[in-house]
Amino acid sequence: MDAIQQQFTDLLAKENITLSTQQLVQFEQYYKTLVEWNEKMNLTGITERDQVYLKHFYDSLSVAFNYDMAQVKSLADIGSGAGFPSIPLKIAFPHLQVTIVDSLNKRILFLKEIVAQLGLTNMDCVHGRAEDIARLPRYRDHFDLVTARAVAKMQVLNEFCLPFVKNGGTFIAMKGSEIEEEIKDSSFSLVELRGKVIKTHRMILPVEESVRHFVEIRKTAATPAKYPRKAGLPLKEPLAK
Repeated sequence: MDAIQQQFTDLLAKENITLSTQQLVQFEQYYKTLVEWNEKMNLTGITERDQVYLKHFYDSLSVAFNYDMAQVKSLADIGSGAGFPSIPLKIAFPHLQVTIVDSLNKRILFLKEIVAQLGLTNMDCVHGRAEDIARLPRYRDHFDLVTARAVAKMQVLNEFCLPFVKNGGTFIAMKGSEIEEEIKDSSFSLVELRGKVIKTHRMILPVEESVRHFVEIRKTAATPAKYPRKAGLPLKEPLAK
Protein backbone atom coordinates (compact mmCIF):
# COMPACT_ATOMS: atom_id res chain seq x y z
CA MET A 1 0.00 0.00 0.00
CA ASP A 2 1.48 3.34 -1.03
CA ALA A 3 0.85 6.84 0.39
CA ILE A 4 -2.20 7.55 -1.77
CA GLN A 5 -3.92 4.29 -0.84
CA GLN A 6 -2.92 4.79 2.80
CA GLN A 7 -4.58 8.21 2.86
CA PHE A 8 -7.63 6.72 1.13
CA THR A 9 -8.00 3.91 3.67
CA ASP A 10 -7.29 6.21 6.63
CA LEU A 11 -10.02 8.64 5.53
CA LEU A 12 -12.49 5.78 5.05
CA ALA A 13 -11.60 4.28 8.43
CA LYS A 14 -12.82 7.50 10.06
CA GLU A 15 -16.22 6.71 8.49
CA ASN A 16 -16.10 3.06 9.63
CA ILE A 17 -15.45 1.69 6.16
CA THR A 18 -12.69 -0.91 5.94
CA LEU A 19 -11.33 -2.23 2.65
CA SER A 20 -9.59 -5.56 2.12
CA THR A 21 -6.40 -6.01 0.11
CA GLN A 22 -8.51 -7.40 -2.74
CA GLN A 23 -10.79 -4.37 -2.71
CA LEU A 24 -7.77 -2.06 -2.89
CA VAL A 25 -6.51 -4.07 -5.86
CA GLN A 26 -9.88 -3.53 -7.53
CA PHE A 27 -9.75 0.24 -6.95
CA GLU A 28 -6.25 0.40 -8.41
CA GLN A 29 -7.30 -1.58 -11.49
CA TYR A 30 -10.32 0.70 -11.85
CA TYR A 31 -8.01 3.72 -11.80
CA LYS A 32 -5.63 2.26 -14.41
CA THR A 33 -8.44 1.28 -16.78
CA LEU A 34 -10.16 4.66 -16.34
CA VAL A 35 -7.00 6.53 -17.35
CA GLU A 36 -6.33 4.13 -20.23
CA TRP A 37 -9.83 4.49 -21.70
CA ASN A 38 -9.83 8.23 -21.02
CA GLU A 39 -7.16 8.64 -23.69
CA LYS A 40 -9.65 7.31 -26.26
CA MET A 41 -12.87 8.90 -24.98
CA ASN A 42 -13.81 11.65 -22.57
CA LEU A 43 -14.73 9.94 -19.29
CA THR A 44 -13.29 12.39 -16.78
CA GLY A 45 -11.28 15.58 -16.56
CA ILE A 46 -9.60 14.22 -13.42
CA THR A 47 -6.78 11.77 -14.16
CA GLU A 48 -4.09 12.43 -11.51
CA ARG A 49 -4.04 9.33 -9.32
CA ASP A 50 -4.36 11.11 -5.96
CA GLN A 51 -7.23 13.20 -7.32
CA VAL A 52 -9.09 10.17 -8.71
CA TYR A 53 -8.86 8.45 -5.35
CA LEU A 54 -10.14 11.52 -3.54
CA LYS A 55 -12.58 13.20 -5.95
CA HIS A 56 -14.01 10.06 -7.53
CA PHE A 57 -13.50 7.05 -5.25
CA TYR A 58 -13.76 8.65 -1.81
CA ASP A 59 -16.42 11.08 -3.00
CA SER A 60 -18.51 8.18 -4.36
CA LEU A 61 -18.23 6.22 -1.11
CA SER A 62 -19.37 9.27 0.86
CA VAL A 63 -22.95 8.21 0.03
CA ALA A 64 -22.45 5.53 2.68
CA PHE A 65 -21.24 7.89 5.42
CA ASN A 66 -24.79 8.80 6.47
CA TYR A 67 -26.77 5.96 4.92
CA ASP A 68 -26.69 2.33 6.01
CA MET A 69 -25.70 0.36 2.92
CA ALA A 70 -26.26 -2.91 4.79
CA GLN A 71 -29.99 -2.19 4.47
CA VAL A 72 -29.72 -1.78 0.68
CA LYS A 73 -30.09 -4.76 -1.62
CA SER A 74 -30.71 -3.12 -5.00
CA LEU A 75 -29.13 0.12 -6.21
CA ALA A 76 -29.63 2.05 -9.46
CA ASP A 77 -27.21 4.76 -10.56
CA ILE A 78 -28.71 7.15 -13.11
CA GLY A 79 -26.39 8.99 -15.51
CA SER A 80 -23.42 7.22 -14.02
CA GLY A 81 -20.82 8.42 -16.51
CA ALA A 82 -17.57 6.62 -15.66
CA GLY A 83 -19.30 4.65 -12.89
CA PHE A 84 -19.58 7.11 -10.03
CA PRO A 85 -20.81 6.52 -7.39
CA SER A 86 -22.04 2.99 -8.17
CA ILE A 87 -18.81 1.13 -9.01
CA PRO A 88 -16.92 2.30 -5.89
CA LEU A 89 -20.01 1.45 -3.82
CA LYS A 90 -20.16 -2.01 -5.40
CA ILE A 91 -16.46 -2.61 -4.67
CA ALA A 92 -16.85 -1.55 -1.03
CA PHE A 93 -20.21 -3.27 -0.54
CA PRO A 94 -20.13 -6.41 -2.73
CA HIS A 95 -23.62 -7.55 -1.66
CA LEU A 96 -25.25 -4.76 -3.68
CA GLN A 97 -27.20 -5.63 -6.82
CA VAL A 98 -26.32 -2.67 -9.05
CA THR A 99 -27.97 -1.31 -12.19
CA ILE A 100 -26.27 1.51 -14.06
CA VAL A 101 -28.20 3.57 -16.60
CA ASP A 102 -26.38 5.82 -19.06
CA SER A 103 -27.44 7.33 -22.37
CA LEU A 104 -24.02 7.02 -24.07
CA ASN A 105 -23.20 3.55 -25.33
CA LYS A 106 -19.43 4.20 -25.29
CA ARG A 107 -19.62 4.74 -21.54
CA ILE A 108 -21.66 1.57 -21.12
CA LEU A 109 -18.94 -0.36 -23.01
CA PHE A 110 -16.34 1.07 -20.62
CA LEU A 111 -18.44 0.13 -17.60
CA LYS A 112 -18.92 -3.42 -18.87
CA GLU A 113 -15.15 -3.67 -19.29
CA ILE A 114 -14.64 -2.49 -15.69
CA VAL A 115 -17.21 -4.98 -14.42
CA ALA A 116 -15.43 -7.81 -16.28
CA GLN A 117 -11.92 -6.79 -15.20
CA LEU A 118 -12.87 -6.42 -11.53
CA GLY A 119 -14.93 -9.62 -11.48
CA LEU A 120 -18.03 -7.81 -10.22
CA THR A 121 -21.24 -9.84 -10.11
CA ASN A 122 -24.92 -8.82 -10.01
CA MET A 123 -24.19 -5.82 -12.26
CA ASP A 124 -26.50 -4.58 -15.01
CA CYS A 125 -25.16 -1.84 -17.31
CA VAL A 126 -28.07 -0.44 -19.33
CA HIS A 127 -27.77 1.79 -22.37
CA GLY A 128 -30.65 4.25 -22.72
CA ARG A 129 -32.27 7.46 -21.61
CA ALA A 130 -33.49 7.41 -18.02
CA GLU A 131 -36.96 8.50 -19.18
CA ASP A 132 -37.23 5.43 -21.43
CA ILE A 133 -35.65 2.85 -19.13
CA ALA A 134 -37.84 3.94 -16.19
CA ARG A 135 -40.91 2.83 -18.14
CA LEU A 136 -39.73 -0.76 -18.41
CA PRO A 137 -41.49 -2.95 -15.80
CA ARG A 138 -38.28 -4.58 -14.52
CA TYR A 139 -36.86 -1.19 -13.48
CA ARG A 140 -39.92 0.87 -12.56
CA ASP A 141 -40.67 1.37 -8.84
CA HIS A 142 -38.07 -1.30 -8.17
CA PHE A 143 -34.92 -0.14 -6.33
CA ASP A 144 -34.12 0.26 -2.63
CA LEU A 145 -31.70 3.10 -3.37
CA VAL A 146 -31.17 5.30 -6.43
CA THR A 147 -28.21 7.67 -6.81
CA ALA A 148 -27.29 10.49 -9.18
CA ARG A 149 -24.07 12.48 -9.00
CA ALA A 150 -23.86 15.92 -10.59
CA VAL A 151 -26.30 15.08 -13.37
CA ALA A 152 -28.86 17.92 -13.40
CA LYS A 153 -30.88 20.25 -11.20
CA MET A 154 -33.13 18.68 -8.57
CA GLN A 155 -36.44 19.30 -10.34
CA VAL A 156 -35.06 17.46 -13.38
CA LEU A 157 -33.29 14.77 -11.34
CA ASN A 158 -36.49 13.92 -9.52
CA GLU A 159 -38.17 13.01 -12.80
CA PHE A 160 -35.12 11.06 -13.97
CA CYS A 161 -34.65 9.12 -10.74
CA LEU A 162 -37.78 8.78 -8.60
CA PRO A 163 -39.56 6.49 -11.11
CA PHE A 164 -36.83 3.90 -10.43
CA VAL A 165 -37.28 4.00 -6.62
CA LYS A 166 -39.60 1.51 -4.98
CA ASN A 167 -42.34 2.72 -2.64
CA GLY A 168 -40.60 3.42 0.66
CA GLY A 169 -37.17 3.44 -1.01
CA THR A 170 -34.67 6.28 -1.18
CA PHE A 171 -33.20 8.60 -3.80
CA ILE A 172 -29.95 10.35 -2.86
CA ALA A 173 -28.92 13.28 -5.04
CA MET A 174 -25.21 14.13 -4.75
CA LYS A 175 -24.85 17.86 -5.19
CA GLY A 176 -22.30 20.66 -4.83
CA SER A 177 -22.28 23.66 -2.53
CA GLU A 178 -25.53 25.51 -3.30
CA ILE A 179 -28.71 23.45 -2.90
CA GLU A 180 -31.31 25.57 -1.07
CA GLU A 181 -32.75 27.14 -4.22
CA GLU A 182 -32.68 23.84 -6.07
CA ILE A 183 -34.65 22.09 -3.35
CA LYS A 184 -37.14 24.96 -3.23
CA ASP A 185 -37.57 24.89 -7.02
CA SER A 186 -38.10 21.14 -6.95
CA SER A 187 -41.04 21.17 -4.52
CA PHE A 188 -43.69 20.75 -7.24
CA SER A 189 -41.82 17.89 -8.91
CA LEU A 190 -41.58 16.11 -5.54
CA VAL A 191 -45.33 16.28 -5.07
CA GLU A 192 -45.98 15.08 -8.62
CA LEU A 193 -43.46 12.24 -8.42
CA ARG A 194 -44.37 11.12 -4.90
CA GLY A 195 -41.15 12.07 -3.15
CA LYS A 196 -40.40 13.76 0.14
CA VAL A 197 -37.12 15.31 1.28
CA ILE A 198 -36.18 13.53 4.51
CA LYS A 199 -32.90 15.29 5.24
CA THR A 200 -29.79 16.80 3.71
CA HIS A 201 -26.21 16.10 4.72
CA ARG A 202 -23.30 18.48 4.23
CA MET A 203 -19.73 17.26 3.82
CA ILE A 204 -16.39 18.95 3.32
CA LEU A 205 -14.26 16.90 0.95
CA PRO A 206 -10.92 16.30 2.71
CA VAL A 207 -7.70 17.92 1.49
CA GLU A 208 -9.24 20.30 -1.05
CA GLU A 209 -12.09 21.26 1.33
CA SER A 210 -14.85 21.68 -1.24
CA VAL A 211 -18.47 21.38 -0.12
CA ARG A 212 -20.74 18.46 -0.95
CA HIS A 213 -24.43 17.98 -0.17
CA PHE A 214 -26.54 14.84 -0.16
CA VAL A 215 -30.28 15.30 -0.55
CA GLU A 216 -32.11 12.24 0.79
CA ILE A 217 -35.60 11.76 -0.66
CA ARG A 218 -38.07 9.05 0.28
CA LYS A 219 -40.52 7.63 -2.26
CA THR A 220 -44.00 7.79 -0.74
CA ALA A 221 -46.06 6.01 -3.45
CA ALA A 222 -45.78 4.42 -6.88
CA THR A 223 -44.89 6.72 -9.77
CA PRO A 224 -47.99 8.11 -11.56
CA ALA A 225 -48.39 6.58 -15.02
CA LYS A 226 -47.72 9.86 -16.88
CA TYR A 227 -44.16 10.08 -15.54
CA PRO A 228 -41.48 10.23 -16.63
CA ARG A 229 -42.45 12.25 -19.67
CA LYS A 230 -40.91 11.45 -23.06
CA ALA A 231 -37.11 11.62 -23.41
CA GLY A 232 -35.73 15.15 -23.50
CA LEU A 233 -38.81 16.85 -22.05
CA PRO A 234 -37.75 16.88 -18.38
CA LEU A 235 -34.60 18.84 -19.26
CA LYS A 236 -36.38 21.12 -21.69
CA GLU A 237 -39.43 21.75 -19.51
CA PRO A 238 -38.66 20.95 -15.85
CA LEU A 239 -41.71 20.26 -13.71
CA ALA A 240 -42.99 23.48 -12.13
CA LYS A 241 -46.29 25.04 -11.18
